[in-house]
Amino acid sequence: MEYSLEEIDKAAAYVIASAKSDNLLFDAPMGSGKTTLIAAICKQLGVTENISSPTYNIVNQYQGNNYRIYHFDLYRIESIDELHDIGVEEYFDEKSLRLIEWPSLIIPIISDYQHIKIDIIGKDLRSLNVNDVVRR
Repeated sequence: MEYSLEEIDKAAAYVIASAKSDNLLFDAPMGSGKTTLIAAICKQLGVTENISSPTYNIVNQYQGNNYRIYHFDLYRIESIDELHDIGVEEYFDEKSLRLIEWPSLIIPIISDYQHIKIDIIGKDLRSLNVNDVVRR
């Protein structure tokens, strides 16, 4: 689907309706609006607090209507060892939703996931694809 930044709530609803995994991996270039889309998803799932990018924290935790939501930004992570050092496995032990930006390093250590692909079409226009679940 295509959406403008003014239609971010429509894009968030599309991702929620299409989600078939608890691990949503956001694959998109810098400045494409990953965090903005994730914030809209969190709001629609009942998060009432301010949603911000976890670039320096690596992970932010929110409480949704029915479960916890973890928002990861792995941009600064350089190795799988760093993921283990921050205890990333602990976030996958419970029933929760994990929204992961810059996910390439985490793929080998999770059992299923769904890629959310965002492409920049124009200044305020994006293309959004929700791929099928990958199970290993």
